[in-house]
Amino acid sequence: MTKNTFIRKDARQFDELRNISFTPDYVLFPEGSVLVTWGETRVLCNLTIQEGVPHWMAGSGRGWMTAEYALLPRSTHTRTPRETMGLKGRTQEIRRLIGRSLRMAVNLEEIGERTLLLDCDVLQADGGTRVASVTGGYVALALGLKPLIASGEISPDALKPPIAAVSVGIVQGHPILDLNYAEDSQAEVDINLVMTSEGQIIEIQGTAEGKPFSRAELDHMLILAEKGIQEVIALQKTVLG
Repeated sequence: MTKNTFIRKDARQFDELRNISFTPDYVLFPEGSVLVTWGETRVLCNLTIQEGVPHWMAGSGRGWMTAEYALLPRSTHTRTPRETMGLKGRTQEIRRLIGRSLRMAVNLEEIGERTLLLDCDVLQADGGTRVASVTGGYVALALGLKPLIASGEISPDALKPPIAAVSVGIVQGHPILDLNYAEDSQAEVDINLVMTSEGQIIEIQGTAEGKPFSRAELDHMLILAEKGIQEVIALQKTVLG
């Protein structure tokens, strides 16, 4: 497929990311904070570092990393009610994805018995909120650990090289990178992929919405995803210096 065979509504090429930026230290009080702007999606990632670990880890000498995720009420076209009576299945699944992914970005043995708690709050949703949360979460994690590393409280090896995530899918028969909401809502295939800076895969979430897809189509989407993730990681490295 060439770049001229499919025209997206926002005029992007099939292998082109939306505009992405990171605003570090967006909130004053967290140990690490960043606002992720990903097209029209906005996600605020705040890292809290707490002394101590869950009771089942006490005495192990290891730390813990976990995440929470929420859509704010008017982050979508209609008001999303606050989840005060228990978390929806989608919310639980996304927060677990973020936590699992970012545990691959930190050496828990090197941070002592501390808990790294990442809050990802979606201020505005236009597709890709989970990949923005994972990607921004790494930046918040790095910002939060930097002072502990600089002071010698934890080893420089505590923070692993960057990880990032992107979405890919098939829309109108065409594999494309970085789906916005309009594309995601009509996608025949929707995949979210988390990867390290070395190109190793951490997690793949994907499904066919209409009909099964081929191995060749999967390979094409993985190539698109890897290209996009390397571009995002370059942006992470720039903001982290």
